[in-house]
Amino acid sequence: MNTALDFSEIDGGMLAEVGGKAANLGELTRAGLPVPPGWVLTTDAYGLAATGLDLTPDGTLAERARRHLLEAPVPDAVHETIVKHYAALGPDVAVAVRSSATAEDLPFASFAGQQDTYLNVVGPEAVVEAVRRCWASLWTDRAVAYREANGIDHAAVRLAVVVQVMVDARVAGVMFTANPVTGRRRETVIDASPGLGEAVVSGAVNPDRFVAYDGDILERRAGDKRVAVRPLPGGGTERVETAHNDLCLTDAEVLRLAALGRRVEDHYGAPQDTEWAVDADGKLWLTQARPITTLYPLPEPARPGLRVYFSLNVVQGVMGPLTPMGLAAFRLIGGGAAGIVGHGPADPLDGPAFMSVSGQRLWLDLTTALRSRPGRAVLPRALTLGEARGVALVRRLFDDPRLELARSSRRPFLRGLARFARRVHLPSRVFLALTAPERALGYARMVGEVLDRRLRVPATATPAQRLDHAERLLAATFPSIVSVMPIVLTGYGLFALAGRLSGLPLGEMQDVLRGLPHNPTTEMDLKLWELATRVEPEPFAELTVAELVRRYEAGELPPVAQRGVAAFLAEYGHRGVAEIDLGVPRWSEEPAHILGALANYLRMDAGSDLAPAALFAKGEAQARAAAARVTAAARARGRWRGPVTRFALRRTRAYAGLRELPKFYLVKALSGVRHSLLAVGEHLAGLGVLDAPGDVFFLDLREARAALAGGDLRELVARRRAEHERESRRRHVPRMLLSDGTEPEALATPAAEGALVGTAASAGTVTGRARVVLDPVGAHLEPGEILVCPSTDPGWTPLFLTAGGLVMEMGGAMSHGAVVAREYGIPAVVGVADATHRITTGQEIELDGAAGTVTPSSPDQVSTTSA
Repeated sequence: MNTALDFSEIDGGMLAEVGGKAANLGELTRAGLPVPPGWVLTTDAYGLAATGLDLTPDGTLAERARRHLLEAPVPDAVHETIVKHYAALGPDVAVAVRSSATAEDLPFASFAGQQDTYLNVVGPEAVVEAVRRCWASLWTDRAVAYREANGIDHAAVRLAVVVQVMVDARVAGVMFTANPVTGRRRETVIDASPGLGEAVVSGAVNPDRFVAYDGDILERRAGDKRVAVRPLPGGGTERVETAHNDLCLTDAEVLRLAALGRRVEDHYGAPQDTEWAVDADGKLWLTQARPITTLYPLPEPARPGLRVYFSLNVVQGVMGPLTPMGLAAFRLIGGGAAGIVGHGPADPLDGPAFMSVSGQRLWLDLTTALRSRPGRAVLPRALTLGEARGVALVRRLFDDPRLELARSSRRPFLRGLARFARRVHLPSRVFLALTAPERALGYARMVGEVLDRRLRVPATATPAQRLDHAERLLAATFPSIVSVMPIVLTGYGLFALAGRLSGLPLGEMQDVLRGLPHNPTTEMDLKLWELATRVEPEPFAELTVAELVRRYEAGELPPVAQRGVAAFLAEYGHRGVAEIDLGVPRWSEEPAHILGALANYLRMDAGSDLAPAALFAKGEAQARAAAARVTAAARARGRWRGPVTRFALRRTRAYAGLRELPKFYLVKALSGVRHSLLAVGEHLAGLGVLDAPGDVFFLDLREARAALAGGDLRELVARRRAEHERESRRRHVPRMLLSDGTEPEALATPAAEGALVGTAASAGTVTGRARVVLDPVGAHLEPGEILVCPSTDPGWTPLFLTAGGLVMEMGGAMSHGAVVAREYGIPAVVGVADATHRITTGQEIELDGAAGTVTPSSPDQVSTTSA
């Protein structure tokens, strides 16, 4: 264990040794910010090296670690140092003894209350004992569970104990320098309550809430503040009943706090989560500063002003990050897309201006379209086809004065649209789709055949030639596959026409789109089912998926299954989970998913109504009945409308299934490039530049080409793999993001009738069964259940690992439960009066963490009784 250190001795280079919070406070002291005097004591992860105790992290051994630390004597040198520094403060000075570990306040993870804090500690021996207890708290169940969840090595953790002079707080609380719910940067959110800040942090009180931005106070909301935490004479604290109906901060104090928060944020260059206190003389004190790690990182704006970004990852259902090579591939593909409308990048490898990367995910800049009258007409309709939830978000942004229509926006947009129409031969292909359906479908198949030919690379190709081929192919992919879209759009356009002719809302016509032909994804599923009807079930019923994979790769499956799986993978093996990332293995490389699906199919009754073929046939029948109903409705409105509607719906069913075809071809292109790049990776591994062929996907195309000359990129790849792994644990990725950090989907919406209203704490919507828990000890929570509780402290947080959402009776948006809910990415509403009495275990509820509402599945299920 190290001896005490003054804050002034701490520098950024010592961060790994003394803990993030401790180092932060040391930097703030040197920066002249108002931090209470104090010092730091450090220990390693165990403090038990001499005991030889094996501290493998499970619950029993974590408890033994805590016990040994509490029983072990504090080394004499450390004891003497604590007593000496404490005596220098004066006689019986009250101090706060706070833990700070290197497993918290990280750039990617910041967990409130992971270790213990002791307030109003008085006397040298009491300080020594509090330090010992802080050391032991490194092995609380919640700390161990958090490190496990975030992949943090227990043996690498260090802990610092911060000993600060107590501030005799008149009022205290928490301040975020960016809105933690909506994500808006520089919007200061303050929770405040009389007495010590522990009442706010622990969620024991419904605090006053203030929101300030750019020198203005946007929101003032009084909490009931029924409890205050006060220091006791001689040490310790007590909770006392209070009755504060008025706001506990003046407007001037709120603005002073906001200005102080901006100074702290400017010092660190990132939004901060701070704790603060105002003493009896009105002086502001900072008692903690740590980064807000739950905010999604912002894309680098290509142009000034407010920008609107749309997540390509979320649209494609790929919530995880893309590999560097996967991102490089999409830059090339995006450059080809931009070239169609006359805005291709100067260097195709840079990608188009409308494409950004943040959080290792792809974002599309929609600002130009949103500020254009034609764009506002086209964008919602385009989103309806593939991202219906985005339509409401886009329409809401139409009213944002910062996104007013740009002057002369119509002409550039129409010019780009005209270029697009020419490049994809829009008029002629629409005419073909209207007049010759077989030829139109033949053209769609021909695009795939041409792509197959382009994908072929001679086995003798050099690594440089393979990279050349990859760049050419990716740049040409979008113009090729998008040429199918005029046919698809014809089908959907005729569907809309049928709606107009029949007078029926499109929502009532959706059954027409069931059981569509020419859908490559549906055809793939049906072919796997057809294979299941021919395969003997015996080996699949009794073997694990791992053993099925081993036997398939060894050629030991029964002949029908062996040949059938091989044929299926020859046609569809280019697909896979997260398939838009060419850095991800395909089914042809890792067939476990397909063999597992085949085993599941074999457990089904082939004659069951739930069998895939039966479901598809049922969908076709429902579609025919729906088409007849729509046609009859049109005929009733005019004789000629019936035949036109029938014609329109036939074309709709012929072409709507092709909507999946462009992505099918795109993934095939990515798979072919992946195969070729693995050969490049094998060459680089042979040169010693990489450890393994697959490491090539953690380079981009420029780096892979440069690596052909030699060098050593293994350290770079290892660092990127670690970053990719950390980013893959991010629990929340916005659908849409503004350049000021605001997530439009997290903005409050009006509460539904019958909803319980509280404070928005963690954005997101979840529907599930409620589990009312009054005491976390021995509590059981099924995965996905919504935890309903009076309040939470750090002892509750192991339950958060399985919770689908959180409802608290007490607390504000900055209380412990709210902070941890955001960290774990689960929706949360706090401050819901009598929630544990008005909601019952097993009740189905919908929780909206952005609106701050909890809605029972039936409003009359809410109890009106209270405690």
